[in-house]
Amino acid sequence: MKRFKDILCTVEPGKGCKTALERAVMLAENNQANLAVITVAPSISAGIGMPEGGPISAELQATTVNSHKQELENLVKPYRQRIKIGTRVLIGTPFLEIIREVLRNAHDLVIKCPESLNWLDRLFSSDDKHLLRKCPCPVWMVRPQTGESFDHILAAVDVDESYPSEELKTRQALNGMVMELAGSLAMSEFAQLHVAHAWEVIGESALRHGAFTRLPEDEVNAYVNQVFQHHAQLLDTLMKEVSAKLSQDVIDYIKPQLHMPKGSARKVIPELAKELQVDCIVMGTVARTGVPGLFMGNTAETILDQLECSVLAIKPPGFVTPVTLEG
Repeated sequence: MKRFKDILCTVEPGKGCKTALERAVMLAENNQANLAVITVAPSISAGIGMPEGGPISAELQATTVNSHKQELENLVKPYRQRIKIGTRVLIGTPFLEIIREVLRNAHDLVIKCPESLNWLDRLFSSDDKHLLRKCPCPVWMVRPQTGESFDHILAAVDVDESYPSEELKTRQALNGMVMELAGSLAMSEFAQLHVAHAWEVIGESALRHGAFTRLPEDEVNAYVNQVFQHHAQLLDTLMKEVSAKLSQDVIDYIKPQLHMPKGSARKVIPELAKELQVDCIVMGTVARTGVPGLFMGNTAETILDQLECSVLAIKPPGFVTPVTLEG
């Protein structure tokens, strides 16, 4: 089972981040992991007539940092009796400084509340999208209204084989990572694990209704069922591989429920998550210009925009962030 060693929780004091911090503390306790909590203060630019780095702008910056330090300390103080927590205030653009902190300290998980205060209006801000695209380690966006425990966790996988060989290997590896994390989370939360793979028949509409390619309904239905059975077999193969890796005892304990919604992943995965009242979805996501992953960038972001639950997003093996320590 996946265990985290160095967790980074990023908060914005006063903006409903207590849920994310509580989740980070609990996970660090369960994993016996190190926990660092940071906040990112804005960089104070020199005003009109003020030289860059002059005494006035420097004083404003120091005041801002001290204020953030005090707010951060007040936020973590109730948890210090339970676990050792390191704190730090960074300065700059949030997603860049978070990723640089990951690179500096080899954190293996980032936990964060989305910036948007209106969850239903828009789950992720532009800054959060950059973090999800470019952070090299898993990012867990925790919904502010999340309860103390999760009841339903959804692992979104893609077992389709119709990809170039190298991309297929990447997708298969990412499927394994998604299942390992989702299984670990289900175990620690005593939650029901759901596993979903979206499938569709390319050209089905043309086969049924096309002016020149229309086939008898029985033939189309038989072909659609054949495609479904093939995808079901591929999903079954993945579950057998997961069982071998996690042990059958773990699989028997979490009793994953399999779902194969028909249609585009960007449409049916959010619908399924809502139908099942999922508390957290575990899925792969990758930058548009990065290594191919479970969902390509556009699909992943379309799904993320529609979700109303917490999200644990991971990158495929070999992903390299475009962010560097030097900015």
